[in-house]
Amino acid sequence: MDRKAPEFRTSRGYQLLDRRAGRMTPAAEDYLEMIFRLCSGEGYTRVGRLAGLLHVKPSSASKMIGKLAEGGYVKYDRYEIVLLTEAGRRAGEFLLGRHNTVAEFLRLIGSGNDLEETEQIEHPIGPATVRNLNVLLEFFRQSPQAARAYREFREKSGPPEK
Repeated sequence: MDRKAPEFRTSRGYQLLDRRAGRMTPAAEDYLEMIFRLCSGEGYTRVGRLAGLLHVKPSSASKMIGKLAEGGYVKYDRYEIVLLTEAGRRAGEFLLGRHNTVAEFLRLIGSGNDLEETEQIEHPIGPATVRNLNVLLEFFRQSPQAARAYREFREKSGPPEK
């Protein structure tokens, strides 16, 4: 057998590879997702509002907004107004969609509505996995009998471990 063995890495090792490939850090994704949420309503947001919702200092939010601006995701002016660029809107839409998909999947499998768990899980998941999770979720939406059978099977399997 001439198959090349997979090159295993630590979780941190995969994160470093992602950074080299130009992928955003989980923190940058969280900021951009929240900026997208806020801008979807009012068209813009402010540094103070963003910092408050993410429970960070305004100086930390300003620093990350600067990085997102360098990456072409947002525009930021001296009056602390943050606007999304087209690239930021597309990325933010994906990030929020990914968040919602993971949250819905966790509810489907009986994990409840745990925001912290959703936040921990969502970052390494790429577009193909998001698409496949959405296909699975749609399958259960269109097949209530399958969803019911899954819930019954899950309940018969015993209580979840804590």
